[in-house]
Amino acid sequence: MTLVRRARRSQYKSNVSIETRVPIPRLGYTPVPMSNRQPRSGPPRLYLIPVLSKALDILELLQKEGQPKSLEDIFQQTNFSKTTVYRILKTLTHRGYIAQSENGLYRLVGRPRKVRFGFGAESSEMPFSEAVRESLAAAAASAGVDLLVLDNKYDANTAMRNAAEFVRQRVDLVIEFQIDQRIAPAIADKIHGSKIPLIAVDIPHPHATFLGVDNYRVGYEAGLFLAQHARNNWHGVASWIVGLDIKEAGPLVHSRIGGAFAGIRSKFPALRDERYISLDGGGLRGRSHRMMLDFLRKHPKDRGILVAAATDTSALGALQAVREAKRERHVAIVGQDCIPEALDELKIPGGCFIASVSHEAASYGPQLIQLGLAILNGQMVPPYNYVKHKLMVAALHPGRRRKTVK
Repeated sequence: MTLVRRARRSQYKSNVSIETRVPIPRLGYTPVPMSNRQPRSGPPRLYLIPVLSKALDILELLQKEGQPKSLEDIFQQTNFSKTTVYRILKTLTHRGYIAQSENGLYRLVGRPRKVRFGFGAESSEMPFSEAVRESLAAAAASAGVDLLVLDNKYDANTAMRNAAEFVRQRVDLVIEFQIDQRIAPAIADKIHGSKIPLIAVDIPHPHATFLGVDNYRVGYEAGLFLAQHARNNWHGVASWIVGLDIKEAGPLVHSRIGGAFAGIRSKFPALRDERYISLDGGGLRGRSHRMMLDFLRKHPKDRGILVAAATDTSALGALQAVREAKRERHVAIVGQDCIPEALDELKIPGGCFIASVSHEAASYGPQLIQLGLAILNGQMVPPYNYVKHKLMVAALHPGRRRKTVK
């Protein structure tokens, strides 16, 4: 810092302005040239993450010991808090670095490379399939799993080619979501023959661990709600029960319709069997629209028609037919999956699309990744694993009891 002093003085009898700068030193500070400064004494500063260091200590302990250890053993040998040890062990197990045996002991798992899962998606054009894919992709990224996604395009031949591609690329595990049960044995044989573990989504496959909804139960709850609607709004009268099925999906998915019929029968035991009609909508909007429109034309004056659809896509096709026939007052529809367009329909006051059963698509991804890692780590997993579900009811429906859409 300098102080500017201005002095005017006469030189050779002429006025000249001279500006001089006088440095003013700071009190207690003497500048030192950079070349003369001494390095800071003491050890260098370390930028460590304590919990990560503890996790590495536990991995090194398991590697050094070379045998499975219990939570208590690891706690005693590391002197970390038991809560910290527990959480680290659970995290390392979830990420596949260690495995927990049935007797509760933890052992190190060799991880020569990042694991890679193959996912055969049902169809990029089906909203529920896309929701499952998005959930799985997010869960895989969170768990550090590479994911190869191939689109089955709702087509059996495409699903077979995709299975062959998974085998060719030697993925560590295959998650198969395809609709045609007739081709399931061939797909499963190809994958199992290459010694690749298989998880089947919604449609059972031989040699595969199953993950999906409890089809009979979701159908039964849909049927109960339809029956309650008839009691509350049509003076307890139901003339026809229509099930929009997916025959190619096989008996397990068919049990959604069987469950719906059983739920309605529990409230209308006197309704004759011939009043229960199953139509093959194939899970497709166009086909379901044609099937339902043909049924309505054959029964132009009938009222009290309850429709249980295997999917929301089929339900929306039926809804289109009902609107074209101007029969909204005489028909009630319940779907499955809670896709966005179905949820929009539930917000319409007085609509005939009265409910849908949510299969909680967002929960598929975490459960699939957890199952896959457990299988690769040699853990025992149940052969059938079910996701949770809930009935979503139109906001202004007079018989609502479950969660409503507003």
